[in-house]
Order: sequence, then structure tokens, then C-alpha cells
Amino acid sequence: MPEHATASPRVRSEEIARDGTGVHAVQLAHPNPVRGRINATFFQCMDWYMHWKYGALKRALFAELPDTIVELGAGTGANFRYLKPGTKVIAVEPNHHMHSALRRAARRHDVELDIRSAGAEAIELESGSVEAVVCSLVLCTVEDPAEVMGEVKRVLAPGGRFLCLEHVTAAPTSLVARVQRWVLRPWQWFFEGCHTHRDTGTLLRGAGFSDVRIEPFTLSTAFVPIRPHILARCVR
Repeated sequence: MPEHATASPRVRSEEIARDGTGVHAVQLAHPNPVRGRINATFFQCMDWYMHWKYGALKRALFAELPDTIVELGAGTGANFRYLKPGTKVIAVEPNHHMHSALRRAARRHDVELDIRSAGAEAIELESGSVEAVVCSLVLCTVEDPAEVMGEVKRVLAPGGRFLCLEHVTAAPTSLVARVQRWVLRPWQWFFEGCHTHRDTGTLLRGAGFSDVRIEPFTLSTAFVPIRPHILARCVR
């Protein structure tokens, strides 16, 4: 289940505020306004649950970040509580229905916010200009994850870090893998393109980072299709 939306048309909006399965996938080239509103409301309501489920993992993953970071699919600002006060977040969030909640979260957690409405396939930043890019439960939703990784590497400075938490594919013969395949089409339609069984670990290992460290884990409290997860720390 994604926390955030991702790929979208390249429309610029800036705000600076301190307050391999063979299964056919549904292609969502443009955000649906109804689903966009539903997902924005859904994830605001689920904020407490996501914090309970992922909070300790995210706090450890996002520790010791620099003063300015890029967050892909920033959604409703669920990750801001794990950042040190005063952090500047360049938030790549194409679902504009998320933006009001994103601004409120920035004010609540003392985060300086710069919203970019273009998708993660075309990050509106100069090459080599940032030290850290983060995301959580986002790479499952992008239409072309390899293209996104290329953009992440482009905007990262040498030695810069990419950190993510993602749900991933289960062991091919497992019951969870069968469930992932069974629910793919309705799940992907409702959750704005979320793929239930993407092999994100293999994607990251082949993306050309100088160092990739992946920690697989199973989250038994998650919905069945998204129980297998990884934490990944990659260095440009």
C-alpha cells in the first residue's frame, strides 16, 4: 500500500513555507481526480496506523540526514515527524490533493517546505545538487522505477545517499505471492498504480550505486499483499 502518489504530468508548483511475473499491470499515466482525493483522505486518516506500524523503522532510517533533503512522494507529510526541526524538504508530490495536508504537517513539525508537482521521473533539480533523497512506500507506484533511479542518481552529489522503505515481492511459490498476483489489478487501480509485487531490491542493486545495503523484513501487521518489505541505504 502506498503512502503517497507518484508519477504525474510535469506541472510546476512551488511553495516555500515554514509554518517479473507476466501479470498485466494497470497503467495510470495521469492521476485520477476522484482517486486522488480518496487517497489523500485515506492516508490522512491512516496516519496514526502508519506511524504505529513503521515509526521505529523510519526513525532509524532517517536519522542523521542533512539539513536539506528531497522526498519522493511526500504525500501528506507522514515522514516529517522523523526529521529534525528546521529541515528543508523539497517534496516531490504530484497529487495536489495532498498538498494542504503536506503544508499543515510542515508547520506542525517545523519543516521548511518546497513542493514540486512534477513526478519522480523528472525531478526539477540541478544535477549533483542534493546530499540525500528519501522515500517510503513510493517505488511501488512509479510507472518506470529504473527511470526514477536514474533521476535520483542524477540529482545526488557524489557520496550522496538514497534511503527508502518499500514493500516488495514475496517468495514466488508462497501464499503471499499468490495473493499479490490475485489482487494486483484492483489494488493498483485503487491505490494510484501501486504494484503489489515489484522486485525493488534487484532494481536497487542494478541501479549503479557505489554501495547498496538492503535489509529484508516481514511486517506481520501489514495487509497480506504487502507484508514483505525492505529497508535500503544506497550511496551515489
